[in-house]
Amino acid sequence: MRASLIQIAVDPDESVGSRRARAASSVVAQSGSDLVILPELWPVGAFAYTAFEAEAEPLEGPTHQVMAKAAAEAGVWLHAGSFVERADDGTLFNTSLVFSPEGERAACYRKIHRFGFDQGEAVMMGAGEELVTVRLPDTTLGLATCYDLRFPEQFRGLVDAGAETLIVAAGWPERRRSHWTLLAQARAVENQAYVLAVGTAGTHADVQQAGHSIVVDPWGEVLAEAGADEEILTVELDPEKVRTTREQFPVLKGRRLGLAPPLPAPSADRS
Repeated sequence: MRASLIQIAVDPDESVGSRRARAASSVVAQSGSDLVILPELWPVGAFAYTAFEAEAEPLEGPTHQVMAKAAAEAGVWLHAGSFVERADDGTLFNTSLVFSPEGERAACYRKIHRFGFDQGEAVMMGAGEELVTVRLPDTTLGLATCYDLRFPEQFRGLVDAGAETLIVAAGWPERRRSHWTLLAQARAVENQAYVLAVGTAGTHADVQQAGHSIVVDPWGEVLAEAGADEEILTVELDPEKVRTTREQFPVLKGRRLGLAPPLPAPSADRS
């Protein structure tokens, strides 16, 4: 399975419409991939709090429309990153969308853990309440967004729900980049799953972004890592490696706290 992580730069001097079109073009250019992933809040910027209200969209607004079309043109599964959603009752959410290769919306995930403590996203946005997984032909995705990466219980819940590939769309700051790499590897090792973590590049709202999107395998090995600038990272994944890792080193079966129902037995039929 080929995955492409689009580490787009968020430039405050570029309009949201222009960046939306540019992101769509980058998605379409990845037509040889099976899965394409964009980062968190790339239309407006994860730290551009003052723009959240003005740039908020309904669920099926411009970002949804443009990304659905791009997924269909490329013929790829597309995790379209996240955008500021305005719900029918006016509540803002940090919402991620996943589209099928036909351009149909396959999933919607509202970020559960909001960053900012007593300011910014934490007070401006509502919190999601549901874990979300998406079944692809060769793997099951588990969805998370940025600050979620610091909460291992969310990822364990995704694994209990069948996730084998964990997606983290982020707008992670450069000043905490060491945490980004460490936590991505930790989530991969403890859950024996692939972690595909994609961040933004550039500087917005005076916050330098970390970039350094990263792909980690189920043993915690870094398969690929981007630099600090805008970049597209493409990597070949072997979905079977998740199953063989869990069979050969069955650590998940040794759990005694916070137990969920047993993981289903591996199946040879992945059709």
